[in-house]
Amino acid sequence: MKVCVVGVGYVGLVTGTCLAYLGHDVVAVDSNSEKIETLRAGGCPIYEPGLPELLAMVRERGAIRFETDLTASVRQADIVFIAVGTPPTPSGDPDLSFVANVARSIGAALDRAKLRVIVNKSTVPIGSGDWVAMLVEEGVNATLPVGAPRGSGSLAPADAKPDFLVASNPEFLREGTAIHDTLYPDRIVLGSLDARAQSVLRELYAPILEQTFVAPGCAPRPDGSGAVPLVTTDLASAELIKYAANAFLATKISFINEMANLCEKVGADVGEVAKGIGLDSRIGHRFLNAGLGWGGSCFRKDISALIATAQDYGYETRLLRAAIEVNEAQRHVVIVKLQEALKILKGKVVGLLGLAFKPDTDDLRDAPSLDIARQLTRMGARVRAYDPVAMPNCQAQYPDLELIYAEDPVDLAWGCDALVLVTEWSEFTTIELSRLKAGMRGNVLVDGRNLYGHAAAQAAGFQYLGVGR
Repeated sequence: MKVCVVGVGYVGLVTGTCLAYLGHDVVAVDSNSEKIETLRAGGCPIYEPGLPELLAMVRERGAIRFETDLTASVRQADIVFIAVGTPPTPSGDPDLSFVANVARSIGAALDRAKLRVIVNKSTVPIGSGDWVAMLVEEGVNATLPVGAPRGSGSLAPADAKPDFLVASNPEFLREGTAIHDTLYPDRIVLGSLDARAQSVLRELYAPILEQTFVAPGCAPRPDGSGAVPLVTTDLASAELIKYAANAFLATKISFINEMANLCEKVGADVGEVAKGIGLDSRIGHRFLNAGLGWGGSCFRKDISALIATAQDYGYETRLLRAAIEVNEAQRHVVIVKLQEALKILKGKVVGLLGLAFKPDTDDLRDAPSLDIARQLTRMGARVRAYDPVAMPNCQAQYPDLELIYAEDPVDLAWGCDALVLVTEWSEFTTIELSRLKAGMRGNVLVDGRNLYGHAAAQAAGFQYLGVGR
């Protein structure tokens, strides 16, 4: 099928590349000419394991093109994905200006050659499907000659106006495993009750739903994987599924961190608690890892948007507010532990192992490391940092952050009074702790992700402080 993806950010580029790999004819459009030139030249503007390799494969086959001309790209497509950003505003509401501009532009670009299914891939508030349809209609009407019929695009006479349908298809990608999550998803959600839209999108996703494609080397098919469930529902329910999923996962993390803090009070081990409750099939073991809390671009933004939507209808989401409050407090746990171990932080040197909000990404949005570094700096400490991937982003995006960047973990530890494990990169699992301790001035190790064990850390000469242990 012919697919146009508007937006070559994280979601758009991964989605477009994977659809091209499955055999569809994809054109990816963005107004950022620098990004488009990078992609045309064979580069990859984002960090995601396996994506450069998959991009190279589909480029070689001519299955994907990169353009700045939205009109021409929309007109050749059967399906148009809106995959632009919806960053949070100061009030917590998502900024929908990019979605609005793209929707109107798509409407202005439509012709009467064929039906187009316009798909919301961006995370948008509940009710945005109807709103996007209205904006597309406005774009269509702006191009009609005076006196031409105006109304719903899907109901207008075929010889008078373009035929289009709007559907919702939320993404559930995790940074670091986005290709795997696209090709082997837990489910695919389609928000549209129109039979024509359902038929088009079922055909698009048939290789994934039936798992008939040959797995790429960069993302092998998991053992035992079978047909992928398809959830077909109305627009509003599809939009809420996305928000509800992220809100639940964030709440689950906040819950186990709340239990971790209680474990420290009563002398229990949160690892054992998580194991014990995770074996309950109603609960499950995933997202029960205590630590410094969640970060990234999605959880806080999506929970805030859900809270704002509830407020519009006069409903108070107390549980969601509590999930955010617990998460914010969890980042301060590191400071408390350092104060208890070092007493005075002024004049101390603290090294941060990891900056990205999670491993296998260079994303620093809402990363716990930023809050920790700022708090330590305000309290008079010097902060050193090392991350295998995210340091260039940190230097470029946060030039005012007073960090001393290290070349590797051993260089990071040199002269430090304490180390804090912030991001559980695989590189940090294999390093000899004794090598880190050898160059330090002090001996404190705050394991913010419970990556190391008491025995190994103490054997290396550390005063070990985990979370909930």
